[in-house]
Amino acid sequence: MPDKRAVFLDRDGTINDDVGYFCSLDRFRFIPGAVEALRSLQKEFTLFIVTNQSGVARKIFSEDELITFNRQVEDLLRACGIEITRTYYCPHLRQDRCQCCKPSPFFLREAAKQYDIDLRRSFMIGDHPHDIETAAAAGAGSVYLLTGHGPKHRSQLRVPPDLVAANISEAAEWIISLPVRTQPR
Repeated sequence: MPDKRAVFLDRDGTINDDVGYFCSLDRFRFIPGAVEALRSLQKEFTLFIVTNQSGVARKIFSEDELITFNRQVEDLLRACGIEITRTYYCPHLRQDRCQCCKPSPFFLREAAKQYDIDLRRSFMIGDHPHDIETAAAAGAGSVYLLTGHGPKHRSQLRVPPDLVAANISEAAEWIISLPVRTQPR
């Protein structure tokens, strides 16, 4: 039976400013408080990034460039004392109807299998309704952020999140304050 708890993080608009399609550190800026929030979360949770990156399908950047950029982001976070276990990304367009594009829970389920994660005791944090739908489909908890695209898409939430938070700091504080979830949702 899986025993590890995880927090799955959307990237753009959740841990860093969402500045459109980009794939270089010169445009990467942490959202204020994100580093501290991730440090506190990793004391109790395994951290993953799960991100839709259709810039590849749109030919704005190549998949190789995205892989390199993902490693750079992980290295930057590691330099801040934060370990991202893995970055999962979907390079497709939503209309491609692939198995990996959020709101599909594909990557959360993959992480559960590969890293012994108990999704019922885990959370997804993101600034888009599809992040909340992903969590619900996987049986995980969810926090909807009012950073990035959060304010713009809040009225499109079809699945209620467990919490709507101003930012990732508030989300982390709330998740850490909860008793350990042991029952299915």
